Amino acid sequence: MGDSWKKKFSYDEMKDFLELKYEQFNNPSFIEKDPVSVPHKYSLKQDIEISGFLTATIAWGRRDLIINSANNLMNLMGQSPHDYIMNICSSSLDKIEKFYYRTFNGNDCRTFMQGLKNIYTRYDSMEDVIVSRLNNGRSWKEAIISLRDEFFSIPHNNRTLKHFADISRGAAGKRLNMFFRWMVRDDSHGVDFGIWKKIDKSVLYIPLDFHTGNTSRKLELLSRKQDDWKAVEELTSTLREFDADDPVKYDFSLFGLGIIENF
Repeated sequence: MGDSWKKKFSYDEMKDFLELKYEQFNNPSFIEKDPVSVPHKYSLKQDIEISGFLTATIAWGRRDLIINSANNLMNLMGQSPHDYIMNICSSSLDKIEKFYYRTFNGNDCRTFMQGLKNIYTRYDSMEDVIVSRLNNGRSWKEAIISLRDEFFSIPHNNRTLKHFADISRGAAGKRLNMFFRWMVRDDSHGVDFGIWKKIDKSVLYIPLDFHTGNTSRKLELLSRKQDDWKAVEELTSTLREFDADDPVKYDFSLFGLGIIENF
């Protein structure tokens, strides 16, 4: 599974290629035109988390439209995401219901704000929700599933559930895994934040979407045809052969090849 590349390339050739593209795309110049630019406006850990989570939630489609919409959402939150969440009231929720991006509508946005308040009234950070599960012996995947359950332990409409990937049912969770990459990875390159110090980047899964999947298949790093959780596990396992300590750093390589270079 995911090792057909060995028929065409040596280990060193493939690793050198992935490392080259990782270094090429993982630098501050990447930030401006990527959704990660939105949380980069903040310095408070909770502001970075909340803005990053909400930006990742709507991160599908054209990157410029994602950035514009995420910035509009931050404006509706008074450019102080954590303070907004902690002081939610009926009038502020009515205001936030004006927001929409594609299928993420005002009601979804309202539910997400309430879900975030549910988290931040009981935890200092979203990281703490996951770490508490990991400390109880759960796997990284199980901890992610538990975070989703905690988030939706408030009253909610079923239609809103689709905006928080359910990996327990096989969803690839691209946007969710991208958010975790932003929060956990710290490689001194300036793109990812590395503000979640209690979680090791070795446990992360690759953010898999159409472009990353196709690029991986062209490189014969991925054999599974569907872009689902099984494909995420397969591709991440393959990438761990090249760097077991930091497999998702190659997201930069695959994304850059697919989106920027039209590989």
